[in-house]
Amino acid sequence: MAALFTCCLGCCGDGGTGHILLKEMPNVQLDTHHMGTDVVIVKSGRRICGTGGCLANAPLHQNKSYFEFKIQSTGIWGIGVATQKVNLNQVPMGQDINSLVLRHDGSMYHNNEEKNRLPANSLPQEGDIVGITYDHVELNLYLNGKNMHCPASGIRGTVFPVVYVDDSAILDCQFSDFYHTAPQGFEKILFEQQIF
Repeated sequence: MAALFTCCLGCCGDGGTGHILLKEMPNVQLDTHHMGTDVVIVKSGRRICGTGGCLANAPLHQNKSYFEFKIQSTGIWGIGVATQKVNLNQVPMGQDINSLVLRHDGSMYHNNEEKNRLPANSLPQEGDIVGITYDHVELNLYLNGKNMHCPASGIRGTVFPVVYVDDSAILDCQFSDFYHTAPQGFEKILFEQQIF
């Protein structure tokens, strides 16, 4: 029996130590394979500028996800969630069933319908941090850590974080090491292999 046990450990391809080498998971970042033709991604996949949109490289598989965007320079921008079918060259997003976004003017759009709107005195400005929670039903917004009580819903299917820019806007994405603590029950985006 001991010989059988040793053989099983020896057959694992690790020299018989019994340890299994695990592949390091990639970082969640903006995906240069899923971006508009006039988009520029810099800072290790965390900053977007140019014109158009970009998806993150990880879908939102877990029940409750949280991520943030910092407005480095104002202009026309939008943030939220989208399917891989979204037109990343179309600005603004939220014009079809493939995206649900907060736009720079405080409106939240999905399928060319305004779903909600931030109060006029709470529009994100340069330097502000906008947090997003998503639970597969509802998207909620946080401005500098404060819940804006501005939910929106309607998008279906597998979604990814999305951001678009135009008119000199520059946004930074934060998918971990957040500026503000994630709301209770929400966590950073996990790759599918990390969930199990």
